[in-house]
Amino acid sequence: MNKQGRTSQTEAGMEHRDLFPIREVSRLTGVNAVTLRAWERRYGLVQPTRTESGHRLYSQADIDDIRRILGWLERGVAVSKVGSILARDQAVMQNALAPDAAKGWQAQLRDAVQRFDGAGLDRLFDQVFAAITQDQVFADVFMPVWHDLAAGQAVFGQASEWLFLDQFLRGRVFTRLQLSQQRRGRHVLLAPLPGQCLELELLVNGLLLASDEVRVTPLMPGQPLEELALISERLGPDAVVLFSNRSLTLDMGKRLSRLAVGLHCPLLLAGEAAELAQESLAGSLVACLGAEAGLMRRRLRQYLAGQLDT
Repeated sequence: MNKQGRTSQTEAGMEHRDLFPIREVSRLTGVNAVTLRAWERRYGLVQPTRTESGHRLYSQADIDDIRRILGWLERGVAVSKVGSILARDQAVMQNALAPDAAKGWQAQLRDAVQRFDGAGLDRLFDQVFAAITQDQVFADVFMPVWHDLAAGQAVFGQASEWLFLDQFLRGRVFTRLQLSQQRRGRHVLLAPLPGQCLELELLVNGLLLASDEVRVTPLMPGQPLEELALISERLGPDAVVLFSNRSLTLDMGKRLSRLAVGLHCPLLLAGEAAELAQESLAGSLVACLGAEAGLMRRRLRQYLAGQLDT
């Protein structure tokens, strides 16, 4: 063997020395290999690295996650729900925003909205984006205030405040989403389930789903579900994602099944609807991405890479 070949083997060994094959992980955790593969492909719970020949290699962090999964299962949590719990725990640890900081941003936001101060909103939006992650911007600052104003529209003045904030956010989020369209990579269409989503919710989730590898094109509320097959045929996306934060009715579940058969690409479900329907849709043609931003992006990438089953 020449020197270059020996060096490549040595580097590969060093790269994988802290990783464990599936049989060793099974021995360490007590979870058999079949179950580990199912957790990965069906629920996206663990993401081992792969060798060039396709063999799975698990890190110590993966093993820790497997033990956490076992802990939740022992508490009676369904395996379909564990992914969202782990994702939210991870988001809290990695992107924890101090409650006082979040309240401070929200107080400034409410003040600008009450004064109908568009220039102030512009400055605040840019400041918040520069200070914290995109996920935090919406989860911890802007969307909580938006939801509060939407729920309190019976109070005099709050309907106007909500409309003011809603219009501002739709404009800024749409602009950012348009910029992300310039990225190359896999193309995803994002559509709302009929009557179950407002435009801002759809735009925000489109922005959260987008990444360097995935560009997202939103289809606005009012888009007929039955015409998605036509749009998909003409635009040729890599996947169609439906978004809703409401539970699926029996009739809607049947409509999704019919739609999946007629599409020329995979059909995925995102939002709280995906969390609630994951067990009922298991084994169907509809894959569930979850509701937490990080989990949705990860499962979408896995699915587009062929590493996540419906």
